[in-house]
Amino acid sequence: MSASPEELEARMAELRARLREAVRARDRAGADRIRRELRQVEDSWNRALDAEADDAGEAVGEVADDADGPTAVQDPPHRSASTPAAPNRLGLALPVREQVHQSLTILGAPASPKLISAAYEAFFTDPLVPSRLASLRRDEERSFTAQGHSRPYYICAALTYDRLTPARGLLAVSTWPLERRVIGPLSPRADFLAHAARVAGQIERMCAAGHEPAEAAWRLLRRFAFNIPGAYDHDGHPDPARVIAAARAESQVHTANDEPDRRASAAVAREKLSDAQQLFGVAPLGEARTVSETTP
Repeated sequence: MSASPEELEARMAELRARLREAVRARDRAGADRIRRELRQVEDSWNRALDAEADDAGEAVGEVADDADGPTAVQDPPHRSASTPAAPNRLGLALPVREQVHQSLTILGAPASPKLISAAYEAFFTDPLVPSRLASLRRDEERSFTAQGHSRPYYICAALTYDRLTPARGLLAVSTWPLERRVIGPLSPRADFLAHAARVAGQIERMCAAGHEPAEAAWRLLRRFAFNIPGAYDHDGHPDPARVIAAARAESQVHTANDEPDRRASAAVAREKLSDAQQLFGVAPLGEARTVSETTP
């Protein structure tokens, strides 16, 4: 029988306490094992939330989604992104960090506040104003510094591959692996293609479920398709399947060169950086050394 969200939350709290003890004891191997187990429990917790959301969606006629979009970047098993913002229709405003998390879950890769806002407008009922994101990462960093791994996720920074400083203007989700959050020379294009495929997959699933996507969703997909060879013939709405195929085809060209940079940088980050620095980057001044300078 699957564990309930409450049981999983208790397990996460226990693992976080053990992780703090391991870090204080400088037990790197033990800390790495606990982190892996913690990520697995967090994934189970997110799936349990998905199941609850699906049950609630069936009761009120909501759209449910398994968040399994096919892209070059693996999909995180987070809360269903296609479920419309039911709490907002009930008059309960979602926190900005939750809105950003939902949007990034759709996009599946680091993104700018403007794109995050556009994705939220495309698939949910209330607006997400980009200016409201201005201080979010700093707020999240302060919360993490004060409370550690007390939250299931944090809105964090993408990291530059060479200096491991915060990538300017890009937000990510703390539960994503470091390899996905590191930005190398070819990563912006690879992430653009991942965004396109994820948005196309989201629209495709909505259509398959008999729900017409909002015009904002088609507009966002069109913006992606215009910039991918072979994805769009400028006639009506883009075909989501065609966008996915074109994005995948081009992504294969970049992956071989992009992924080694990301993996190498992520390995250095795990070896050299604290938990907070792995999420929010090293200070741009003072500690801004290159990977080659910090590699033993």
